[in-house]
Amino acid sequence: MNDFDALLKQNYGPLERFVRFRLEGTGDAEDLLQEICLAAWRNFPALRDPEKFKPWLLQIARNQCANYYAARKPAPVSLEAAGDWLAAEQAATHGVWPLVTAAHAATAAAAWPLEADTPTTAVRDTLNQLAARDREILELSYFERLPQTAIAEQMRIPLGTVKSRMHTAKARFRSLYPYPQKGENEMKDLPEIMPAYTIQADGRLPFPVKWEEIMGWFIVPKEGETCRWAMYDFPARTRTMTVELAVEGKAKVHGIEGVRIRSVEHDPAPSEQIGDQQDVERFFVAQLTPTHCRLLAESHTAEDGTREYYTFLDGDDFLDNWGFGPDNCGNETDLRAKGLIRQEETPTGPVITAARSGWPLDVVGRYTVTINGKSYDTVCLWDIECYAQDGTASQQFLDQSGRTVLWRRFNRDDWAQADFKKPWTELLPENERVTINGQTYVHWYDCITDYIL
Repeated sequence: MNDFDALLKQNYGPLERFVRFRLEGTGDAEDLLQEICLAAWRNFPALRDPEKFKPWLLQIARNQCANYYAARKPAPVSLEAAGDWLAAEQAATHGVWPLVTAAHAATAAAAWPLEADTPTTAVRDTLNQLAARDREILELSYFERLPQTAIAEQMRIPLGTVKSRMHTAKARFRSLYPYPQKGENEMKDLPEIMPAYTIQADGRLPFPVKWEEIMGWFIVPKEGETCRWAMYDFPARTRTMTVELAVEGKAKVHGIEGVRIRSVEHDPAPSEQIGDQQDVERFFVAQLTPTHCRLLAESHTAEDGTREYYTFLDGDDFLDNWGFGPDNCGNETDLRAKGLIRQEETPTGPVITAARSGWPLDVVGRYTVTINGKSYDTVCLWDIECYAQDGTASQQFLDQSGRTVLWRRFNRDDWAQADFKKPWTELLPENERVTINGQTYVHWYDCITDYIL
């Protein structure tokens, strides 16, 4: 086996993934891979440093992909892929193709004249419709390939603010972009715009309900269960993060039996982001008992590629993020109104009084929720600062089968001021407000699951 064959064999896996990603859905990846390998073999003698074989090979692949699309009607691409096309355009503009021979540069430049439409046209048109701040942060991330830490330094804003702005900017881009983006086919039945809904108080007493979902994740930890859900920012009502979960089988943590759940977060919310990962994959171990539902462990891949694990024995490191209740007992599955939280409807909005100690999670009333053309008889469950961070509250509507119909997040007016700089009544002046223990809370976003679709 000569040097070329050995290097190609060593790097064929990354090459194949690179090409199949860019030609997804065309059916032509195999033919193009053969053309790329032939072009690399012909030009291998011109490569001075074999240590640079992999980037050299991928640059040839990038050029061949550009030629492929240039010979066809331009296809819409995602924001993620647009950075690659922009690099190719810039290379053609300046006549420079790094680590590739001049013959390749001339061929690609001729095949892709700059005055012609390219697959970045829709992306550029959409970016031009955004506010300058949104456009800048997307271009720094996707076109200049800067990590979020470098963006924070360049824009002179905190890293947390970068994550929040990035999340918002991508949501606004998605709402304007005329084509589906990569990863959206799996979530196509979760609408891009939050369906209109109404919440009507019912004078009847709230019914008792068996609630077996994992708190905050909406999936029941039983073998064979799956769930998909999405987050919607208000007042725009645009879809942001989408999540797919599936129970994969039995598992055991420190001798306690449960089930293993795989979760994939597409376009994760700022609080869920891990570095620059576009999709965050997690694995949970959860346990459902006759009386409680709880998480036992969580794992994910950190920014440096290390696989991190947290279990219920890790104290506050686990409890603050994944646990619930004293000694992580979990949330009760048998729900009924206990008087821990009371809600009163007033002309200025709901006024809520919650217990100031313990774990104030309670049913406050019965409501008819009409959403997506269907009406549901539900009970309203409030969580006041016991599962998420201090200064937050959630309102959850469960039907008689114990499944979530609608979940709503509220922030205390002064929540996370170090990152957001302004009170939420100024940040989201159009959004609904509630009073909880004498303080103003502002509606932030909603979640719905595929259960209601």
